[in-house]
Amino acid sequence: MPAWGLKRPQNGFRRLAAALAFGLATATPLAADMKIAAVGPMSGANAIFGTQLKTGVELAAEDINAAGGILGQKIAVVVGDDFADTGQGASLARRLVADGVKFVVGHFYTSATLRSDDVYQAAGILVISPSASDPRLTERGLTNVFRLASRSDRQGEIAGLYLAANFADRKLAILHDRSTYGKGLADKVKAAANAQGLTEVLFEGVNAGDKDYAAVIGRLKAAGTEIVYWGGLYPEAALLLRQMRDQGLASRLMAGDALSAGEFAASAGPAAEGTLFTFPLDPQKRPQAAGLVKRLASRNIRPDPYVFASYAAVEILKQAAEAAGSLEPGRVADVLHSGRSFATVLGDVAFDASGDSLRPEFVVYAWKKAADGKFSFGEN
Repeated sequence: MPAWGLKRPQNGFRRLAAALAFGLATATPLAADMKIAAVGPMSGANAIFGTQLKTGVELAAEDINAAGGILGQKIAVVVGDDFADTGQGASLARRLVADGVKFVVGHFYTSATLRSDDVYQAAGILVISPSASDPRLTERGLTNVFRLASRSDRQGEIAGLYLAANFADRKLAILHDRSTYGKGLADKVKAAANAQGLTEVLFEGVNAGDKDYAAVIGRLKAAGTEIVYWGGLYPEAALLLRQMRDQGLASRLMAGDALSAGEFAASAGPAAEGTLFTFPLDPQKRPQAAGLVKRLASRNIRPDPYVFASYAAVEILKQAAEAAGSLEPGRVADVLHSGRSFATVLGDVAFDASGDSLRPEFVVYAWKKAADGKFSFGEN
């Protein structure tokens, strides 16, 4: 948002109120020269992911500003709530353009990102998503779009291979929430598992936001399902799992990186035990993240995965801008496309010519209950 100074506070407050009505808020009250937007679902059922993104961007900006900023300019963080909605995402993108934002960390979800990136491209805004995984994001030839998340086609392939190797003699069902993210994962899991000789007994889509899964659980039971792959987000996964247990279905659940959220285990309760999901190497285990882990602990902030990814996105923008000797997004994008490696809390990160991250691949984790009753996940 604009820096309004101290001469016209009433006008400034009116403008802030108007911005909030459109899902925008400023995290930096003082004037600054470089605007970076943290954009994702800051409200609603999936706000936990937007909060992680916002936290990482704000902490990185705080650290960079304390060290003198980027090329002598301070970062102002603009927070945008896209409500995980494609229509809202595009509308918000236009608001950010009008507000003078030049760099965006987000959007969180692929669907909102796909709808918004054309707006950003036309305005010359550089985008780094910490999480959007659909292959189409970087296959459209846009020169301003980058991602830190691994592509969902690779994530789905790894999950399918894992299922074929470890559940070859079990009856597999594949469900998805019909979203770009969920259906994309499910399709890739099916293709990889089928190629290895594991054929599912059921492949079905349900509506995101559904509350009653009795009908599909009935079909799972009738098919003798022993392992269920879920392509979708954690709120529905937790609800599906609880209802499976309530109806006496003991099938194990596997899903994608959306189940890395601690809220999944909190919502699923005891049913979360043993649930599998794919995710890159736990960022907390990287030596480069040790300092950030301590800072989060000192502030009682949970070290959720996307805090690290969004922090890393700002680190990358700083290094690329300094290498370019410019804060002009096009020149920064040229550095990102050059194959140069950037030191981050995630380790060294480079991008290919399409804007895809060259970070290490996914591993499989399982949610486990400790002796004290608390849930955490570890490599399976």
